[in-house]
Amino acid sequence: MIIVNKQVLLFDLDGTLVDSAPDLAAAVNQTLIHFDREPFPETTVRNWVGNGALTLISRGLSGDKNVDPRLSQTLVDDALAVFLDFYEQCVCDKSKLYPNVKDTLLALKAQGYRLGIITNKPEKFVAPMLDGLGLAGIFELILGGDSLAERKPHPLPLFTACKWFEVSADQCVMIGDSKNDILAAKAAKMDSIGLTYGYNYDEDLAIHQPNHLFSDFNELLSVLKDIQEPA
Repeated sequence: MIIVNKQVLLFDLDGTLVDSAPDLAAAVNQTLIHFDREPFPETTVRNWVGNGALTLISRGLSGDKNVDPRLSQTLVDDALAVFLDFYEQCVCDKSKLYPNVKDTLLALKAQGYRLGIITNKPEKFVAPMLDGLGLAGIFELILGGDSLAERKPHPLPLFTACKWFEVSADQCVMIGDSKNDILAAKAAKMDSIGLTYGYNYDEDLAIHQPNHLFSDFNELLSVLKDIQEPA
């Protein structure tokens, strides 16, 4: 089914546009070593990505996707600061775009769509990543996980984007790889498209019922057609 009458496409970043797990894992492991803890394989850290830096480093300290409630808040705060410093040094060392991302984004923009990013990554890391991967200038709006009082799966970032673009929720589509993206879209009464290749904690994204679910980014072009000018 073709998605029509949309003006704005909102994209998640990590796991949707960019495979950032190698650099995130490196920064997590440097942090753990700094605190005399054992590092983890990148494959393990991949399953911890998606809920922002605080949750990621808390999972690292816990050694598990489920954060240990016994963790000292002081330790978590100290580790977060160290992690952010390490990550700033390697934010785009080994991260790379998923296949077909850049060409598809440029094609969508050429069709007349306006593009924004809504991510749970701290905002200060987004622009350097986009610059490093050749995506600078494509997105009109960037909202990070610390840009507002709430982050996905809360709908506030999506509502904020609608207000900024001066459109209604039914004129937008949220596109992402995790349940946070789909749940945020549902809470905002916005259509959503899920991507199966990213970071979703080994959970089948289909159970959250996005409007469409694809395994390749360029499949967006098969449903995002026939953009119409607002009345």
